[in-house]
Amino acid sequence: MRSVTLLLARLLLGAYMVVHGAQKLFGAFDGPGLETAGQGFAAMGLTPGKANAALAGVSELGGGVLTAAGVADPLGPFAIMGAMTVATAVHRKAGPLGAKGGFELPVTNLALAAVLAATGPGKLHLGPRLLLKHTLVVGAGAAAVTGYLLTKLVRAQEQQSAAAALVAEAAAETAEPAATPDI
Repeated sequence: MRSVTLLLARLLLGAYMVVHGAQKLFGAFDGPGLETAGQGFAAMGLTPGKANAALAGVSELGGGVLTAAGVADPLGPFAIMGAMTVATAVHRKAGPLGAKGGFELPVTNLALAAVLAATGPGKLHLGPRLLLKHTLVVGAGAAAVTGYLLTKLVRAQEQQSAAAALVAEAAAETAEPAATPDI
């Protein structure tokens, strides 16, 4: 029963990540495609936008395939965890609920990927697990890339907030005071 449950979880998460990555990379499934996704990434401060969108798309698509197949475990869940950590940070200001553009979906995907990384693929998988030394190297590399992107994203969001505050302050200073009625 445990292996069947792990298989179903791997297939569900893997399939959704493949679709999500294909949307970014190829414009499949009504997705934006790499050019438009790259523009969005650049607007968020993840520059160069196209390269970072490609990295996210490859992490999602490749991580999804590896997770669903249970090949080179835990490489697939690690790739998904990195992409979903950054996606959670992107949506953090909108709050926890997906209906308001929040981080509900990426944090749920992140949690499931973490569980799959910790438990392994179960008995029903197509390939071998990574050796421990390779897992440590891959995990450290994924953590380093994710940390770099998170730092870049948070700094860009802080700069955008500061710029918006300056614009609002300048607009308030140039606005004419309201007329007061004569009494």
